[in-house]
Amino acid sequence: MRQIFGKLLLAALVLAVISFFAAPAVAFFGIRSAAQSDDIAGLQRLVDFDAVRSSLRPQLSGRAQAMAPAPSFMNDPIGAVRRQFEDAAAAPLGPDPDAFLTPDAIDALTRGEGRYAALRPPRPGTDEAAAPWPAPRYWGINRARMAVTDEGGSDTVFTFERRGPFEWKLVHIGLPDGATPVVAPVPAPPAGEVAKR
Repeated sequence: MRQIFGKLLLAALVLAVISFFAAPAVAFFGIRSAAQSDDIAGLQRLVDFDAVRSSLRPQLSGRAQAMAPAPSFMNDPIGAVRRQFEDAAAAPLGPDPDAFLTPDAIDALTRGEGRYAALRPPRPGTDEAAAPWPAPRYWGINRARMAVTDEGGSDTVFTFERRGPFEWKLVHIGLPDGATPVVAPVPAPPAGEVAKR
């Protein structure tokens, strides 16, 4: 009886350790699945939208230091305060970060479309087999980074932060280098031309 209990305890411990380290990958695939099915409630559970919006804003304005998440107040208090003042003083230039936070854009980001994700038209029933697998870039106790590489070799990096023993939230998206494309809106035809058709 004692051997069976010991084996069950060891199996439970191994399962807990595997779950502990696999949780960020599970969160990534959960975000992809929720975005693909337009599950807003699921995205709200897995994404810290305020933190991701803050991470996208400086990248879209062209500031070079934006690729790295802000320093932790516990590890670098002076750097964290300085970064807060720099972010507050920076003028909001470039595309709106909210364009990257729609379910279709998040789905495109998880598929490696990088800076073009906001331009993606809605695609119902996207083929899951075509989606690339994320590659781990950093795995720590409280933070994990995964990257999806596009066909040109550029990485879109997703940073997850631990919010509980097995709960992880997306807090930062690092877009590939380069300029964010802007598509001019298509002008509507004049009212007289619509009536002729």
